Amino acid sequence: MSDTQLDIVDTAVKAGSFTTLVAAVQAAGLVETLKGPGPFTVFAPTDEAFKKLPAGTVETLLKPENKAKLASILTYHVVPGKVTSSDISGKAMKAKSVQGSEISIDATNGVMVDAAHVVTPDIMTSNGVIHVIDAVIMPAA
Repeated sequence: MSDTQLDIVDTAVKAGSFTTLVAAVQAAGLVETLKGPGPFTVFAPTDEAFKKLPAGTVETLLKPENKAKLASILTYHVVPGKVTSSDISGKAMKAKSVQGSEISIDATNGVMVDAAHVVTPDIMTSNGVIHVIDAVIMPAA
């Protein structure tokens, strides 16, 4: 799947399986950032991934008073630059997220990002690449 004419946000909207992520990006005020020139690598949790969080977590994070925490969690899913699966295949490494903390990436047996599996790699966009993950990853508190 690839639509190099659309940016990361528009690609996620068009896919239809990232409504929670898109709502969260909007609530956190990150739309303009993720529509920026990038390039960015986004580990995008699906709606199903958000449903795995404890009940009420998403609703709480979407409240205006939690905007900073939500932005921190979302930017933890973003790595500067364009990193494709072929760039990391067979390697285990740490990558500094836009949030500032390091994400563990292990591509020695499939691809794991912290405790999430990459289920669809390399969705190319006009300003980066999206890798779909099956869980929401959280920065250390």
